[in-house]
Amino acid sequence: MSIVKDMGEIADDLFNTPAFKLARSHDPSTSHDAADALDVSKMERIVLAAITSFGSAGCISDDVLNILPAYRYSTITARYKQLKEKGLVFVDERKRKGESGRQQLIMWSKEFYIPTPFQDV
Repeated sequence: MSIVKDMGEIADDLFNTPAFKLARSHDPSTSHDAADALDVSKMERIVLAAITSFGSAGCISDDVLNILPAYRYSTITARYKQLKEKGLVFVDERKRKGESGRQQLIMWSKEFYIPTPFQDV
């Protein structure tokens, strides 16, 4: 099997989050229906591409929301956890001030993340 084919299979595995992970067991049936209908692979790819576009500077949630105005807040922010769990997006203690004036965690895509010197990876 070629490396390219292996990487494609790995990417498919990473982006094929099962619908049951998108709705809690106690959520109404409409939430489960919406989770089943959502193309998670596509949204995870879109959000990851947005985060990656900020390169080594990283981004905060406001940045991602600003470059993806066609999507709802909850559609975008729900992808952060999934991308972190898959090891495609990293955060640490570093923050930046958001539009609200509150601090937000900085996110980096895997290829641009450099941990601080006093941090374990």
